[in-house]
Amino acid sequence: MTYLRALRDQRRGIVVLLGWSVLEGVPALLSGRLVGLAVDRGFAAGRPWVGVGWLLVFAAVAVLGGFGLRQVFRRLGAVVEPLRDALVRQVVRGVLHAGSQTRQPDASAVARITRHVEVVRDATAGVLVQARALLVTTAAALIGLAATVSSLAWLVTLPVVAALVLFGLLLPSLARGQRRLVMADEQAASVAGTVFLGVRDVTAVDGAEHALRDVMTQVDRQASATVRLAFATALRGIVIALGGFVPLVLLLLMAPGMVRAGTLTVGEVLGAVVYLSTSVQPALRRLADTTSTIVLRLVVALRRLAEAAPPIDPPTGDAVPEGFEVELDHVTFGWSPTAEPVVRSLDLVLPEGSHLAVVGPSGIGKSTLAGLITGLVEPQAGHVRFGHVPIRSVAPELRHQRIALVPQETYLFTGTIRENLALLAPTASDTALLAAAAAVGATDLITRLGGLSATLGHSAAGLSAGEAQLLSAARVYASTADVVILDEATSALDPAAEALVEQAFATRNGTLIVIAHRLSSALRADQVLVMDGGPPLLGNHQDLLTTSPLYRDLMAAWHEPHNGTATQPPRQPALTAPTSDPEQHR
Repeated sequence: MTYLRALRDQRRGIVVLLGWSVLEGVPALLSGRLVGLAVDRGFAAGRPWVGVGWLLVFAAVAVLGGFGLRQVFRRLGAVVEPLRDALVRQVVRGVLHAGSQTRQPDASAVARITRHVEVVRDATAGVLVQARALLVTTAAALIGLAATVSSLAWLVTLPVVAALVLFGLLLPSLARGQRRLVMADEQAASVAGTVFLGVRDVTAVDGAEHALRDVMTQVDRQASATVRLAFATALRGIVIALGGFVPLVLLLLMAPGMVRAGTLTVGEVLGAVVYLSTSVQPALRRLADTTSTIVLRLVVALRRLAEAAPPIDPPTGDAVPEGFEVELDHVTFGWSPTAEPVVRSLDLVLPEGSHLAVVGPSGIGKSTLAGLITGLVEPQAGHVRFGHVPIRSVAPELRHQRIALVPQETYLFTGTIRENLALLAPTASDTALLAAAAAVGATDLITRLGGLSATLGHSAAGLSAGEAQLLSAARVYASTADVVILDEATSALDPAAEALVEQAFATRNGTLIVIAHRLSSALRADQVLVMDGGPPLLGNHQDLLTTSPLYRDLMAAWHEPHNGTATQPPRQPALTAPTSDPEQHR
């Protein structure tokens, strides 16, 4: 589990915290004893300065304990912050993995990161502070109390045990209440996020009242869960209060007679009161707070994180591809076991140096095919091989070097143009980077921006979508990838620029797979794969005009003479259209 692994990684810091906790527990061990000595040997014996001296010793011990507590808090961040980072990484990986399976935004992920992860972080800090205080301080106080008034130890034991038993009986209901509240919060975030993301659709269909009703229903569930948890928490407080005050009341009732009988001194009674009021009572309150709020919240939050964003174990292997031939053997894939497959029984062999275009309507599975070839998506049936070995048996690092997927959504990070272009080829020279830029037609753009040393702002601010795609294409061209997949990666370029980019990759001595945004990509390819929801059809342009009605209709709608050229006519519809399909914009 990510949480336990992260804690094991910080075990040295936890040991240091426990060491300082021992120092913090010294006042709890000596407090009652020192107060009793101040009374019996000082004030009650008519020697006030001796009593003051013992109280000064008590003060010095308290300062020493405060120093230990200060060291605990100073070192707490070194333990909990790395834990928080590990959990955030888990959530993000889980969200990205789930997103690749559903193609839908996960609005509740915000709740998981901002609420659950922070709950785990704060609760862990609380456990480290409170639990070690319970272990050290309470143990020290009980030892001191037993040494001071051993004949009255049972007065403390019985009420405390009874309170702990009742408290234990309340824990299941507290846990259920805490979980209901967490689930209500997350569901409210999910529903509200869905409404906000679809606000234009809500407005278009005049569904504002219905959307508001859905959101308010979740808000009411949040309120109900909060009230129920508050009642359970109040009952818990009553139980703990009884366990803390009953021993003190019994002590005060019995102490006068025992003092008169000479079995107890006034100092011992006062010392016992100090132990009960300053150590045992606070320890019980901390136990209640730690167990019923901190620990329960921690358990519920960890459980929810495990349910919603389980750790993703990336495929590993040590197989070495022989060349870079791509083969799909009876591959079938659907987004759930009960969903209609978007890729069904696909057989495809791409020898080294192939140039394939994939065409079809939006949401038909073109981007899914790209995920299967790269190994990011595992087929439900069939096999995907790269270089004659199963793609997912190749080490991820090697796959990332040999296969490059360029998506439509370009990512350029803050840094120089050189750093962006060299991301996949960190040892490439400036000459090689400029040659890659020239091959895809990005030379003028780089010159206008100020050369390779020019800095790109956050999210490539100031660049158009087409300019960002040109730089992304240059980055992949400069890499050592044998197989390049352009998943509508030139959708923001004009037809001439798109043709230049595809031609550059086609002559790069590797395999090129183009998820087509325009039908001109099909005319430039050696082979075309048509996906229309049925068995995919593979062939060249002329063959498919005869065998595929979909391909023929697409070409007819394109209004271009089928002369094999890549010339773009005035009217050329893109192969993607507005859709509510899960692969929207893909």
